[in-house]
Amino acid sequence: MKLPVVAVVGRPNVGKSTFFNRVLGERIAIVEDRPGVTRDRNFARTEWNGREFYLVDTGGMVENSDEPMDRLIRDQVLTAIAEADVLVLMVDGKAGPHPLDFAVAKHLRKINKPSVVLVNKVDNLGHPSATGHHDFWELGLGEPNPVSSLSGKGSGDVLDIIVQHLPDVEGEEEEALRVAVIGRPNVGKSSFVNRLLGEERLVVSDVAGTTRDAIDTPMRYQGRKLIFVDTAGLRRQSKIDHGVEFYSSLRTERAIERADVCLLLLDATEPIAVQDLKIAEKAWDSGRGLIIVCNKWDLVEKETMTAPRYEKEIRQRATYLQWVPILFTSTLTGQRVHRTLELIAEVQDQRKRRIPTHQVNETLRALVMRTKPPAHHGHPVKFLYGTQVSTEPPTMILWVNNPEGVTTSYERYLQNGFRAAWGFTGSPLVLRMRRRDDERDGGRRRQGVAHSPEEPEEEVPFQYVYEIGDGDSDDDFEFGGDDEAFEDEDDGDEDGR
Repeated sequence: MKLPVVAVVGRPNVGKSTFFNRVLGERIAIVEDRPGVTRDRNFARTEWNGREFYLVDTGGMVENSDEPMDRLIRDQVLTAIAEADVLVLMVDGKAGPHPLDFAVAKHLRKINKPSVVLVNKVDNLGHPSATGHHDFWELGLGEPNPVSSLSGKGSGDVLDIIVQHLPDVEGEEEEALRVAVIGRPNVGKSSFVNRLLGEERLVVSDVAGTTRDAIDTPMRYQGRKLIFVDTAGLRRQSKIDHGVEFYSSLRTERAIERADVCLLLLDATEPIAVQDLKIAEKAWDSGRGLIIVCNKWDLVEKETMTAPRYEKEIRQRATYLQWVPILFTSTLTGQRVHRTLELIAEVQDQRKRRIPTHQVNETLRALVMRTKPPAHHGHPVKFLYGTQVSTEPPTMILWVNNPEGVTTSYERYLQNGFRAAWGFTGSPLVLRMRRRDDERDGGRRRQGVAHSPEEPEEEVPFQYVYEIGDGDSDDDFEFGGDDEAFEDEDDGDEDGR
């Protein structure tokens, strides 16, 4: 289903982003009391009176300006007008009609689409003296509707009017795969998204920091809906100014949390920086899929093995990077840019992969037989059984007699063994150690319940029980069916299963 689109347009600093945030009920767009803060089109899905639609916040439109940024923003606004189903012209009720209001209204009158005039900053709405909004009849777009985006007065009334103009839509909206494009400032994130989309959807400039909001941009690939989120570049915390850049960094971090897969763009003309590693680690620790894209590859002077050497340098910087796919691209020439779409689909499939419990235990047994865990304070560490409890990212719980005795190096050994068996390329793999006593309830073993803190509890069928690492022979591995019992090593009682 294609949801209708409502675009909010107007001259700079009339309160478009404030209205955008008011409708959504959260501060998605950056708001600051000066013009030019919003530059790109900012999409967000919302609902009013049972009708869902996309709301689009745009930059302030300035006609006949010689400033390059103003011309880029104007192109973005005109594109938003062309794509929208309903147009909302936002004006400033305190300042009264402005020549730029008439210039924007002229564009809207040329297009055969429903238009709604919102007169913002009418803070005394409802008072007999609140009549200034009638001055905007001059725009020729119908009745002006007063609203105060800051306080919320009148917002429900104007939303009722907007919803009345929405076209009828049938069907259900499909789930989308969210992809966050992250990296340091000025590595080509917006240009990269534009190249993927085949159009100039995002404002691109040589000036670092052009992108400020996290911008949602939908597209389709092989029947699958993807939403690319172009984010503001993340600088070192000490370099971040208060105000606009501070909120930009917060929105970028939120975009990472909401994403399924993150594309980390690097500038291939420079060595990988510490800040690149911090951004990668932020995405990885958040459980997102990760793909590293080395951009500007066309500018690199190439010799024999240039790409393998650069890739080796990246992977040597952090252990987990050996499982992250690395791609060398050029936004300017389009080299291998569309290969990222295939990788995104592959990484998401790996994040959603589920391994049957019997395979988890068979692999766990083989790994422990090959290399036993070190003893902890003279006592053996026994792995009893394991199961996968959730996906996105894949999460496994391993029951062990002494979780504190599992060393970091041994856990890494298990991680490598599981990945060798099943891959999980580009996706974090979470291992959680749980003490067998945690599965007791009133002195008896609970029937197969295991859960991850991030996931609701789910029923886990115990097909096998393994006591692994209790000796030197295969006899040390005990297998039990669903109706069998095994002896507790601590108190000698039998626990029915």
